[in-house]
Amino acid sequence: MHDTATFERDSPTASQYFYHIAWYWHILTWLAVAGYLVLGDYLFNRSGYQGLWFRASFLLASISEFYLCYLLLYPHLLRSERLRWLLPGLLGAVLVFTGLRYGLDETLYPALLGFRNYTSDTTLVYYLRDNLYYSIPMLVLSAAVWAGQVVLRREYENKLLNTERRVAELAFLKTQINPHFLYNTLNMLYGLAYEDNGPLASGLLQLAELMRYMLRDTPDGLVALSQEIDYLEHYLALYRLRYTQQFCADMFVEGDSGGHRVAPLLLVPFVENALKHGVLDDPATPVRLRLRMQPGEVEFTVENHCHDCQTDTTSGIGLANLRRRLMLLYKNRHTLRVGFTGRVHVAYLRLLYETPPAFPGQP
Repeated sequence: MHDTATFERDSPTASQYFYHIAWYWHILTWLAVAGYLVLGDYLFNRSGYQGLWFRASFLLASISEFYLCYLLLYPHLLRSERLRWLLPGLLGAVLVFTGLRYGLDETLYPALLGFRNYTSDTTLVYYLRDNLYYSIPMLVLSAAVWAGQVVLRREYENKLLNTERRVAELAFLKTQINPHFLYNTLNMLYGLAYEDNGPLASGLLQLAELMRYMLRDTPDGLVALSQEIDYLEHYLALYRLRYTQQFCADMFVEGDSGGHRVAPLLLVPFVENALKHGVLDDPATPVRLRLRMQPGEVEFTVENHCHDCQTDTTSGIGLANLRRRLMLLYKNRHTLRVGFTGRVHVAYLRLLYETPPAFPGQP
């Protein structure tokens, strides 16, 4: 069974965790603020019945200003390319605060309740200046809360990535001896089969090259894209040995792979999935692999027709693992789409890497 979901770029675990925790605290905090204001009016009888209405309008305007900054202005404008819009945005938030108070205190309350907050001779300049004074704390508070949550979220994600890195390192150590033993054994079998059985020797050589690539390690965790392409070609060569009569899978490479470095084994899950579920012996419905390269960007598309009867109903662990790797290594710098276009299954991956992938444990 193919994976037809579209990958979400952000970390679902971290996002959901902080979403629920943050909103619990937001609700409790605003209830506490409202209770504090009401309790103060009750204990000190500052403005009586009318004061409660004014407190309600002030609280509503403050909440609106807070979340306008917290959800829209700071997340979207505190970036180098948009920073020039921050000051106009903050002025807009002040106007929202002032407009809500004016609409309630000076328009709705007089019409429905017969009283207003400011006297009728209050000038516009005084009104704007007074509300500017009361709106500033919400601008500062929303910035502090947003920045604090960003710091906590990054700390949580770093802990999560470090934990996953340790798990991966332990898993690698547990399996490190066996692949080396297998690789050396394949080389020995290739030497034995070279003289007597050419196809068998060729298959062993291709498999040995796959093993060599899987065991390769680099200081930055990246490999040349040309090596990834070689891996795919060896992988397809092994399949051609299985389908001695006809093997209908084509790979097209567009662009120069020089200078491209990517995380290893990112592309093969697409190929595995297509060869597993695709029609491999019909020239009318071949598996098509297209790799397009340009500076700072790589696009990989795999298309295959599916068999009418699928005997394998597994959910595609390779693609599931790939989603997780992309989230960890190319967060916000990739696009992954997997699904059907008519009867053709299409998997599309786009990588952007103006900066190196953020590997677990790196700042």
